[in-house]
Amino acid sequence: MPDIVKIEYHQTGESVKNTANGMRPMAARAYEERKSQYLLIKAPPASGKSRALMFLALDKIRKQGLKKVIVAVPERSIAGSFAKADLKKENSFFANWEPNDDYNLCTPGMDGSKSKVQAFKKFIDNKEEILICTHATLRFAFEELDESKFNNVLLAIDEFHHVSADNDSRLGELLRSIMEKSTAHIVAMTGSYFRGDSVPVLLPSDEAKFTKVTYNYYEQLNGYNYLKSLGIGYHFYQGKYTSAILEILDTNKKTILHIPNVNSGESTKDKHNEVDTILDAIGEVKKVDSNTGIIHLKRHSDKKIIKVADLVNDNPKDREKVITYLRNIKTVDDMDLIIALGMAKEGFDWPFCEHALTVGYRGSLTEVIQIIGRCTRDSNNKTHAQFTNLIAQPDAADDLVKLSVNNMLKAITASLLMEQVLAPNFKFKTKLSDDDKAGAGEVKIRGFKLPSSKRVKDIIESDLNDLKATILQDDAVLKAIPGNLDPEVINKVLIPKIIQIKYPELSAEEVEEVRQHVVVDSIMKSGELKEVGDKRFIRMADKFVNIDDLQIDLIDRINPFQKAFEIISKDVTTKVLKVIQDVIASTRIQMTLDEALLLYPDRVKAFMDKENREPSVTSSDPLEKRMAEAIIYLKDLKRKKQSGQG
Repeated sequence: MPDIVKIEYHQTGESVKNTANGMRPMAARAYEERKSQYLLIKAPPASGKSRALMFLALDKIRKQGLKKVIVAVPERSIAGSFAKADLKKENSFFANWEPNDDYNLCTPGMDGSKSKVQAFKKFIDNKEEILICTHATLRFAFEELDESKFNNVLLAIDEFHHVSADNDSRLGELLRSIMEKSTAHIVAMTGSYFRGDSVPVLLPSDEAKFTKVTYNYYEQLNGYNYLKSLGIGYHFYQGKYTSAILEILDTNKKTILHIPNVNSGESTKDKHNEVDTILDAIGEVKKVDSNTGIIHLKRHSDKKIIKVADLVNDNPKDREKVITYLRNIKTVDDMDLIIALGMAKEGFDWPFCEHALTVGYRGSLTEVIQIIGRCTRDSNNKTHAQFTNLIAQPDAADDLVKLSVNNMLKAITASLLMEQVLAPNFKFKTKLSDDDKAGAGEVKIRGFKLPSSKRVKDIIESDLNDLKATILQDDAVLKAIPGNLDPEVINKVLIPKIIQIKYPELSAEEVEEVRQHVVVDSIMKSGELKEVGDKRFIRMADKFVNIDDLQIDLIDRINPFQKAFEIISKDVTTKVLKVIQDVIASTRIQMTLDEALLLYPDRVKAFMDKENREPSVTSSDPLEKRMAEAIIYLKDLKRKKQSGQG
């Protein structure tokens, strides 16, 4: 199956070399804001967030009067990014990053939440400067400490999207309390600020206190030395995924394979057997190294021995061996395939990885972006990185067909978001006359509204992808993706409603300014661009339009999610497409059982005998459409009855 997203990069080398001050571009950008009390860094994997934090932290404790630094990571395996670093030699910095091993609470020998909390409390009261712990340890320790203990402390939270504005989020509550009742400084770092549950990371009033540093994915990937392209694709299967896996798993490519969550529809409910089935399909296990836990597998195809890491095995002793081995990979030949379930996502560093293959829909757009980030690091063994999502096709006979359809649509919206995140940015301006020509990187549009306030400007510059993620997770938008809603309804009704809910402080005029920017940016980034002579054209609704002739009224008549509909209609069978459309239609149909029974079966049967087909829900004939709705209504009722819902 061809990629639905493929982006080419220019290998400029800019993002991986140090600037004049000895820092890589992202770190230098963050360091310019080092005096900020609250700093939010949004930057992709491998951009150097951990090194940037070291520069910021050392400046705060050496030059700004802070006494301590606490670095909190979501899981122990990520803590290695904050190990000792010779910044004087490597970056010509004024100090080295030298955490005391006794206060790295993420090392294997530091066991038990109580002992970690005691070490945390001891650190707070002694003269040590740096502590590294997990989010969980931070939460447990906070319960036993007064907020004043965080005065003059820098709290750095890695993978900040784990924080939530929800009242039930202990990490979010901890953060709000520390901000309100202490003089602590905060550095929040994340590669994806949005969450999968549509709950905001921070309340707007809290978020407004943060200085934002954004380093986008395109800047990062375009500035690599080796990686030239990234592809994102989907592969739909029927039956068990273990039977379809070898159609897309190429063990000649360094691959991280994430098998489905045991609670998902794609899972067989026996994760260990799934791993065994995959291994058996690839080859024959020759040995499991007793020192490292790494599986040596002889491939059926050519008898070559490949090395496999099984992170699904949850025996603590075995897993620790494998994790230790993975942390110390030095060459491209040290590993070929990693099979994981919940691990090897955030902060997991395997630069040689070429292919991230994920089975089943992931409930969080953040999780998808984190997984893609595993294969987008720059390495001399690859010029192309690939993400593939293996997804079950919806089956009309399945009691969970509605869930299956919803998951499929959400998975495809994740690819649309990634296209937006990974593509180059345009600068949009208002076109004032025919002679008003666009400059390099600019697009000028008649009737386009520019930001009238600093708040709108900040949203457009720093929050646009987060806003798009919110839009793409909205139920009404998901139902519009199969092309059954007028584009102007999507653009002028659905999108502004979501913006108003996300940013309730905006006026109607400001909402319109944000809306136009979201729609224009989405369509420009997903549209096919081409140049003919000195003119630029973009493909919109099956025709190419001269970019110089663009006007907002024309753009509002384009479906920003057209590509998603094209994916569905091209890559699934007509039968599956009808299942998808019927499921979505069933959520909109207003009908009583009496009416459905009146229409079905007599009138429907007569129609089918005459026309030799079922009535169509998209028919312009009101009676035919109503008969089709009756069929959908009764099928949905039958499914609910069989599954005990009705």
